[in-house]
Order: sequence, then structure tokens, then C-alpha cells
Amino acid sequence: MRTPTRARKRLFLPFALIASAALLLTACGSGDPASDVAGAAAGSDPVPTTDVVSGVRRNADAVRLLPPGTTYLSDGRTLTGQDVDFAHAVAKALDVGLKTEQASFEAILPALDSGKYDVGASNFGVTEERRRTIDFVTYINDGQGFAAREESGLSEVTDLRQLCGRKVATGAGTTFEATLEESRHLCTDAGDTAYTVQTYSEPGALWSSLQQGRSDVVMSTINGLRYAVAHQQGLEFLNEFHRLDVGFALKKGSALAPALRAAVNGLIADGTYARILKKWGTTESAIAKSEISPPELRD
Repeated sequence: MRTPTRARKRLFLPFALIASAALLLTACGSGDPASDVAGAAAGSDPVPTTDVVSGVRRNADAVRLLPPGTTYLSDGRTLTGQDVDFAHAVAKALDVGLKTEQASFEAILPALDSGKYDVGASNFGVTEERRRTIDFVTYINDGQGFAAREESGLSEVTDLRQLCGRKVATGAGTTFEATLEESRHLCTDAGDTAYTVQTYSEPGALWSSLQQGRSDVVMSTINGLRYAVAHQQGLEFLNEFHRLDVGFALKKGSALAPALRAAVNGLIADGTYARILKKWGTTESAIAKSEISPPELRD
């Protein structure tokens, strides 16, 4: 890959693992916190390894939209997952090298604002609150859902008051935590016992908590939950609660946004996008086109 003569700027894509649940897994089995369901589902079906990225061609129209100074660096991590495939496919389309760096989910958005990272890729849902300080380039539709042990007695959660008195596990710093905290009063307002919100920065700990009965239910991404319960015995996906567009996260006003959008739309047009979704079993979450910071979806 060529090296530009102009001053180089790092293009970092940090990967936090809690929000993308099973869709961000470590491939090296090192006990790294990147192992969302990898550790919890040890011995189950293997993670798909089909190469859906190497055939991506340079998208000249998208490349022309890149701001000056974007670097060409080698990949610094061995990760696998849907978000990883999208990140590498976009990098190839833009003809830039990609350096990935792991970070906890709650640390990524502040790091974008400070300039430590250029792009965040960890199943970031587009919400009105986040849009005030962060720009997004959408690439899939996912959202909030629930999973529990098969004997939980829960079949569907359409109202958070159904969780009253229960222990709910979720990822620290996520939209799930915010939703739960903002609505906890619904239980006490109705004269019931409030649910307990348990937050985890390491996905393996979250799923262990559910499996071992320390938590009653997990709130996380729809696609991540579906994948997780398919690879862990005794768990079931309950239902979708709220759909959200998901996108690459960038500092507000980042000049990278138009280039990333053009690259994603190019992947949709040439069929790479569909191959990535098929690989991870998320075809139903396809979007028709990528957008920059669209309004939050409302049910």
C-alpha cells in the first residue's frame, strides 16, 4: 500500500466490545476483554471466518472525499466480527491503512472528542442525545433487546415495568444503561420494587452473571443477543425493544464523514455489504443507504 508524501495523520478505529456483544470477538483466544461471547460460548459453533473483505476495490469517488493527512498504517490487532469486517472493508475502499485499538465502550466517545481516535466502531446506536456531540455514518440497523435464561418466566419485554424487582445486566456507558436508569422510576411510581441495573465493562462477565443466576435478564444489541443465545445453552432471546440505526462514530464536524458514507454506499452497491451481513446472519438489519447523523428512529 502506498505511503503519501503529505504529513500523515493516524486513522484509529478503536473497538469496544460490550455494545457489539457477539459481533465483536477476539480471534486470538488470549483472554482479552475483546472476547464477548467467545469466552461464554467456548466449545460451541465456530465463529465464521469467510473472507468477505479482501475483494473490495478502491473506491476513487470516496477517496477523493478524504481530508488531507489521512495515514496509511498497518492493522495493529487481530479481531473478528461484523463491525471489524465493515471497518476493514471501508478502509480498503478508501485505500487507507487501518490501525485498530481496543478500548472500553464508555471511553471511546470522549476520546473521539479529544482527538485520540478518529473513528469509533462498536455498534454505536444513533440517538438524539449523542447526535448533539458526535457525528455518525450509518451502516446497519440494530437496536435494543432482551435475553434471559429459559426458566426466567419472561417471554417478552414491551414495558420496562415488567422488569420491576429483577436484576438487569447491561454494558457500562451504553444506551441500554441510559434507558434503564432513566426509566427505573416507573417501578416505584407504580408502587413496585425498582429493578437493579448491573453494569459490566467486560462482556464475558456479563454473560457469566446471567448464566450463573446473579442477573435475571440482559439488555443489549438485538443482533448481539440473537448471536449469543444461539451459542449458549439455556438462554433465550426475548424480543426487540427499540430499533436504532448504528454507525461509525466521529468527532462532531469530522471531515471524514462524507468519505466514510461514500465508502459504505459503495459497498452496498457492489454487493460486499450483503456478503458481510450474510456471513454474520444479520441480513434483516440491512439499510438501503448510509447517512450522516440521521434523526433517531422512533417506534
